[in-house]
Amino acid sequence: MKPLFLCGIALVLAAPLSAQDRTRSPHGSLDLACETCHRSDGWTPPKISRAFDHGRAGFPLLGAHKTASCRSCHESLDFTGAATTCASCHQDVHRGELGADCTRCHTPRSFLDRSVMTRAHQTTRFPLEGGHLATDCTSCHRPTDQGRMQFVAVAAECWSCHQPQFVGAKNPDHVASGMPRDCGSCHNTVLWGRGRFNPDGTRFPLTGAHKATGCTECHASGRYQGTPLTCVECHQGDYDRSTAPNHRQVGFATDCATCHATQAWNAGFDHGKTAFPLTGGHKATTCQQCHADGVYRGKPTTCVSCHQADFNTTTNPPHGPAGFSTTCTTCHSTNRWTGAVFDHGASQFPLTGAHVATPCSDCHADGVYTGKPTTCISCHQTDYNTANNPPHGPAGFSTTCTACHTTITWTGATFNHGATQFPLTGAHTTTPCAACHVNGLYNGTPTTCVSCHQADYNQTTNPNHQASSFSTDCATCHTSTTWLGATFNHDGNFFPIYSGKHNNKWSTCSECHQVPTDYAQFTCLTCHEHNKTKMDADHRGRSGYAYVSTECLRCHPRGS
Repeated sequence: MKPLFLCGIALVLAAPLSAQDRTRSPHGSLDLACETCHRSDGWTPPKISRAFDHGRAGFPLLGAHKTASCRSCHESLDFTGAATTCASCHQDVHRGELGADCTRCHTPRSFLDRSVMTRAHQTTRFPLEGGHLATDCTSCHRPTDQGRMQFVAVAAECWSCHQPQFVGAKNPDHVASGMPRDCGSCHNTVLWGRGRFNPDGTRFPLTGAHKATGCTECHASGRYQGTPLTCVECHQGDYDRSTAPNHRQVGFATDCATCHATQAWNAGFDHGKTAFPLTGGHKATTCQQCHADGVYRGKPTTCVSCHQADFNTTTNPPHGPAGFSTTCTTCHSTNRWTGAVFDHGASQFPLTGAHVATPCSDCHADGVYTGKPTTCISCHQTDYNTANNPPHGPAGFSTTCTACHTTITWTGATFNHGATQFPLTGAHTTTPCAACHVNGLYNGTPTTCVSCHQADYNQTTNPNHQASSFSTDCATCHTSTTWLGATFNHDGNFFPIYSGKHNNKWSTCSECHQVPTDYAQFTCLTCHEHNKTKMDADHRGRSGYAYVSTECLRCHPRGS
């Protein structure tokens, strides 16, 4: 019985499982336990467990989607075929104008979330700024006849929304004055009522006092488009009333900006742009001082045109009689008229040395300035004539003073003998001029030694130059360093007495040259007379031997 009972139990338990297996789920292939959504105490209404994650199905529930009933989106109990696009649940009131992606402007939190819509608007050709950020969408995107708002092809120009304000504006009258329809020229998106026109982008940007000038002062007729831009259109009265100088009478240009500025009307003529820029003292000179004749255009710009009287009345030196140039800037400057300084360096006679401090009258006492001679003698003729050491005139000195004198000091002149035919050397450099030029002769003075040393030549006795008919070319034996200690080149020309065996063997020339009137004669026997016996023995058998001085020199060559 026991097996039968167990079998019966098995049959009873197995029967419900077989029935459940034959029941098909209305949710299709949804792979979830029933208790995730249903309860055991009541199958309906379903109660969704917190463990259920809708995101695993590919559509996370966010915002308002969390509180929406399942049947709002799942019209069929077969959940696996539910669409996930916004348009599947939300009717597209835009009729496809903005595409199928609702999340560009809407969020699950609120279908009418402005923050998202505003951010989306910033990516369009009309980013929202200022007051536009708080403007209702329907203000610009007005509903069409079909009741939906228009987004595509909405005009982005100010005029498209602000035409009523443009037409109604009277200060100034936008329509009558032909104002541009670009509202941004004067208005901004922050506050419409405080429009401010920006003239910087026009052909007449406002500067200086023009910035604070009321619009009607220039646009009194209500004319804005095509308003003339010339100064005189507004300042004709100022031009006509000007008396210092009288603009109309003088024929001044009506271009006020030549002298006036927008910062202040008081004139400030820029003379620097003319052919005569003002410098130095001219800057503080009044216009009347130069333009007292009422001439402004074509006014001469030469100095003498204003300073003719100064030129005529100047006496130190007298400009007119002296033939001075009327170009005053040669000596004067615009900084100060008095204290003129002539630049002698630009003349044919630049001043150097003591000439720099010499008063003009020392050289120009005759009143001659133009064509004044530039030779030294033209000023120093008296100095030349009175000079006596040496006397320049009788000596025939050149009148070119710079040969000996300098401009630094007149006295202490130094003659450069090196530039003559007789350069001074040795003791000659310290010899007084008069020692050689005793007769006052300088030009053509002989340059031979004997012309100065004739007495020395005549008085010399060792040897007697005159009796021996010595050459008068003193340089043969003497030097310019010292007259005494003359040395005759005996070794090279005749017989070695300063070298070899005869060096220091004699005292005076007369030991060998015993005939004072004839140095061509000499004797060797003065020293060698006591050796005749020895000499005869040494020369025994020598052909032509004779104990005679001239015979000694014939056989014994120089240097022996």
